Amino acid sequence: MRHGLANKKLNRTSEHRKALLKNMLNSLIKYEQIKTTLPKAKFLKPQADKIITLGKKETLQTTKMLVSKLQDIKSANKVKKTLSKRYENRKGGYTRIIKAGFRYGDNAPMAIIEFVDRDVEAKRVDKPKKESPKTTEEKKQASA
Repeated sequence: MRHGLANKKLNRTSEHRKALLKNMLNSLIKYEQIKTTLPKAKFLKPQADKIITLGKKETLQTTKMLVSKLQDIKSANKVKKTLSKRYENRKGGYTRIIKAGFRYGDNAPMAIIEFVDRDVEAKRVDKPKKESPKTTEEKKQASA
């Protein structure tokens, strides 16, 4: 019988699975698109949709629940301020999974999970912006 089998175990302990989910949720919220294995993406999709739905409600309780689930205030703020506003007219289905072939090393099926109507610039959050030649000259003059 199938009683009590709520989600995939992913060959991990419960603590490792919870940490994996939290980290993948934070990465998905930060970059709005991540590449992972297909089973992990399928495990992440309903959780990400629930986070967005939770962020649409404007109460203190939902804010505390978001911070509790994500363990990151920046991610919780992004969900509350940008993502919930972007999807306020959408009833569900905030994420999509795109199959992306197989990994070279172990032939694992790969997938890209992303938000529908995502911000393309969010992918470059951590990359430093290229400096123009004028700013490098100004820095040299300031240090001299």
